[in-house]
Amino acid sequence: MSSWRTWAARVLVLGLVGLAGCASLPALDGRLPTRAIDDTAGTRLGQAIAPLEAAHPGLSGVHALTEGTDAFAARGLLAAAAERSLDVQYYIWHPDEAGLSLFEALWKAADRNVRVRLLLDDNNTGGMDPLIATLDAHPFIEVRLYNPVAQRSLRALNFLTDFSRVNRRMHNKSFTADNQVAVVGGRNVGNEYYGIGSGVEFADADVMVVGPAVREVSAAFDRYWNSASAYPARALVGAAAPGAEQALQARFAQTRDSPAAQSYQQALRTAPFVRELMDATLKLEWSRTLLVVDDPAKTLAPEVSADQLLLLPLLKAMGDPQASFDLVSPYLVPAAKGTEAIAALARSGVRVRILTNSLAATDVGAVHSGYAKRRPDLLAAGVKLYEIKPTALSDVKSNEKSRGSSSSALHAKTFSVDGGKVFVGSFNFDPRSALLNTEMGLVIDSPVLAAGVSRMFDEVAPLGAYEVRLKPDGGSLEWIERTPQGEVRHDTEPGTSALRRLGVGLMSWLPIEWLL
Repeated sequence: MSSWRTWAARVLVLGLVGLAGCASLPALDGRLPTRAIDDTAGTRLGQAIAPLEAAHPGLSGVHALTEGTDAFAARGLLAAAAERSLDVQYYIWHPDEAGLSLFEALWKAADRNVRVRLLLDDNNTGGMDPLIATLDAHPFIEVRLYNPVAQRSLRALNFLTDFSRVNRRMHNKSFTADNQVAVVGGRNVGNEYYGIGSGVEFADADVMVVGPAVREVSAAFDRYWNSASAYPARALVGAAAPGAEQALQARFAQTRDSPAAQSYQQALRTAPFVRELMDATLKLEWSRTLLVVDDPAKTLAPEVSADQLLLLPLLKAMGDPQASFDLVSPYLVPAAKGTEAIAALARSGVRVRILTNSLAATDVGAVHSGYAKRRPDLLAAGVKLYEIKPTALSDVKSNEKSRGSSSSALHAKTFSVDGGKVFVGSFNFDPRSALLNTEMGLVIDSPVLAAGVSRMFDEVAPLGAYEVRLKPDGGSLEWIERTPQGEVRHDTEPGTSALRRLGVGLMSWLPIEWLL
């Protein structure tokens, strides 16, 4: 009987693999290229921004969005203000309160004849095909899926039959209204990125920009939209079912009435961003900016050439640190070469500080395994290491509730060099961001914004993070937690079980670092 079961299991696996193998991606022959609409000077946004831009030639106006409520409101209000176009590109878009609210904002814009181009990475769209089909059916909304899976119902099988392709993802995030204002940064679209509801809340960072940077973002969007990896959604998900629009409108109404979304609906009604922008009273940091972005060819290239990578122009634009290097990265996997480079900076006298997730806060234990084994070398070189606590937001905001969130985690991807230049974007310091996924972000020459990164270490880290140190014996680590009652020392990773620590330790021995 056991041999029969083995034979049957092999037949089943081969059959499923064969089923996945039969699926193939549609041809792109009928896909029409489109470009950003550039004659938008006459829109309300264009008229408001033109005199500001003229007063700051060659510079872009930047407004930091560090609070989830503000980041959500900025996107919703820009969608409401748009008159000609919305170009929207994301790695994750959950169909929860945040996601459905912003889908409705796009739909309402399309109802005003605003052209909406929505580019979603297909890795996280499982179960969303009917919703995507309904959105795509609107005459002013076009949805494309980036690097899609061919087998829609048994999605995991795509990784068995086409791993080298589907393992590469589009991690970019941008939201551009009328080719005049763009939001770029680390946030995807989902409750956890904006602090909606009672789940995990991510501490994150975006910037809203106007000026030359917006045209760079639009040009990058066009390259991805018209790339060989962007497929018209209808060719993959089919046509919308009868009555689908009515069902979607009902979901929109239900979302508006949900308690979790009420405070954010209020934010859309009261947030001042767009009104102040149009009144020329919004505080903007006018700076030289540079968009760094991967070539979408990186997704299909079997071997990635240096000129297709974001990393090298990013490091060149930031310059070699002479005095300080502050790095905030939720998924930090420096690998051997990166560890040596960072350690060399610290040994040369540069103050190096790193803030990342603790094991208790991270949502990806495998990534933590790639970082944990590098800690002793970094600390021995003099690097200051801080690991965010799962209670960070409530600890930092001790006088207010963290909007119902039960825990928090770091998701911001930013770093600053010598207190002058700062990067804000989607790039994690890990092999996946460097070699597998596509990424984007802005290099901003701004001591004011760089000071904001420094404040995270001066003010947030002491309250919301553990400081990791080498014990005096030099052979083991300790975690320093600062509390109102004084310092507490932990000999093992705080807030974690022995089983989880064992699992991460075992993963650190596996040859998976290139995947992380």
